[in-house]
Amino acid sequence: MKSILEGHSALKAEVEKIAEVAGYLWQNGWAERNGGNITVNVTDLVDDEIRQLPAISEVKQIGVSLPALKGCYFYCKGTGKRMRDLARWPMDNGSVIRILDDCASYVIIADHPVMPTSELPSHLTVHASLIEKGSPYKATVHTHPIELVAMSHSKKFLGKDVLTKLLWSMIPETKAFCPLGLGIVPYTLPGSNALAEATLKELEDYDVVMWEKHGVFAKGLDVMDAFDQIDVLSKSAKIYINAKAMGFEPDGMSDEQLAEMTLAFSLPK
Repeated sequence: MKSILEGHSALKAEVEKIAEVAGYLWQNGWAERNGGNITVNVTDLVDDEIRQLPAISEVKQIGVSLPALKGCYFYCKGTGKRMRDLARWPMDNGSVIRILDDCASYVIIADHPVMPTSELPSHLTVHASLIEKGSPYKATVHTHPIELVAMSHSKKFLGKDVLTKLLWSMIPETKAFCPLGLGIVPYTLPGSNALAEATLKELEDYDVVMWEKHGVFAKGLDVMDAFDQIDVLSKSAKIYINAKAMGFEPDGMSDEQLAEMTLAFSLPK
């Protein structure tokens, strides 16, 4: 069976990038078993040949109507699939879907009828919001960074922007590369509509959102951009935790030093 990637170099390169990130998530220990999800809007990489491909699944309901997604195409990690397997065989552990004209259902078009993640409604709701706002962001990533999840078990870090300021202060690159900081969603049932709604609200102000005691959800220009933001936040969390393990509270960068960074690199205030 011919893969959808054959003869479509731009789409192939995007899927290879997704596979690369999936490998990083696994190598970092952030994607145990089938944990985590990746969904990428690949509509701009789809040509007439792909648009004419027949469905290889029955019509599936999204569970919500999303008019902004009419006719869109997404690469989605499969439900129950492991990131370590997706890294090696992305089209066996994920699929490309087409959103139908009713904007409330989809079909799988390639390569195999691999059902998308059970959290697909949440991911697609975020993508619909991005399109409605004219955002250039195309990717969403959910994963379980160990140190960030550990810090979310302490209530003292869960106030608005408390963790943001702490993580920014650990190393200059964090504010430079994750300038919006880290939003916080109090513990909510995984996969629930309530979690999706709370995440969507936080994503109005942040590119990365912490789900208390669970993981993070990030949006980015592409899957690598989303990963990079999580990666720099995780690095700061590691620095903080290592300092604490050495027996001291790290000083962190001062407010004056952070303000200097903001000005020097033209970062959001």
